[in-house]
Amino acid sequence: MNQNPIMVVENLSHTYANGTPGLSNISFSVNKGDFILVAGRNGSGKSTLFRHLNGLQSPTTGSISLHGSPLKEQKQTALTKVGLIFQDADTQIVGETVWEDVIFGPCNLKLSPDEIHDRGLRALTAMNLLHLKERDPSTLSGGEKRKLAIAGVLAMEPEILVFDEPFSNLDYPGTRDLIASVVSLHRAGHTIILSTHDLEKIIFYATRMLLLSRGTLVHDDMPQVLLNHLEPLGIRQPCAQRLGMPIAPWDRDAPPVAPLSGKTDPTPMKNTFREQKTQSKKKGSPWCNAPEKIKIPEVIHG
Repeated sequence: MNQNPIMVVENLSHTYANGTPGLSNISFSVNKGDFILVAGRNGSGKSTLFRHLNGLQSPTTGSISLHGSPLKEQKQTALTKVGLIFQDADTQIVGETVWEDVIFGPCNLKLSPDEIHDRGLRALTAMNLLHLKERDPSTLSGGEKRKLAIAGVLAMEPEILVFDEPFSNLDYPGTRDLIASVVSLHRAGHTIILSTHDLEKIIFYATRMLLLSRGTLVHDDMPQVLLNHLEPLGIRQPCAQRLGMPIAPWDRDAPPVAPLSGKTDPTPMKNTFREQKTQSKKKGSPWCNAPEKIKIPEVIHG
């Protein structure tokens, strides 16, 4: 393991104002270049955990450090170095035009006009939104709004990008476009932390997976090691795993590199999740039928 992680979460617990426990004694580290997939059923604490990672929420007990220094002592830095993209992109869009929105953050950092312009240009180019820079954000599609939210975060030049359910409510073109963007950002050097209920869409690229249950971190390992631990926690396995097939990109045009397998294949993938589904139906096999009952292990909050 990297001896100098960029972030360390240690014994993190959070109790809401009404006394309800949200997180309980969570500990893990984040290394540069990680692609961490966070999974758990609704209410497991994923969003609450994410809001702690850049200081939007403060722990009841425990700590988070960024580059060896306590997060609570550098909250302004955390907001720029740990970029959080919310599930609802509309909550992050504040500008009257796409351009005004993407430069909103850099403007608040009191940077020079040239630096603000350059950051906005780079961010919109990275998200393939430059041609829409004069558009009213309210006229964008769901996928375009999600990409604008990412661009606004990119303009702050973060080290870590945290995505909270980025694929929710997106259509097929929007989803495949966003997958390509996330993978491209990881390859460009960003550390990625991402939560989703649709594991098959992104697990092919993840290097680590954290499994949460009732506010507790129950597993932290490589994705292929944890595939058989998903169903007992109420997390739907990738369809390929349920059918005894190898994990593959969700879409034929998805980027071909697979950190999960550690191999690089420059040729287009022939057995994507969508194609495996079609093949399974032709053979008369059930396609990802959910188990009738899922037992959730009891977790005692400390």
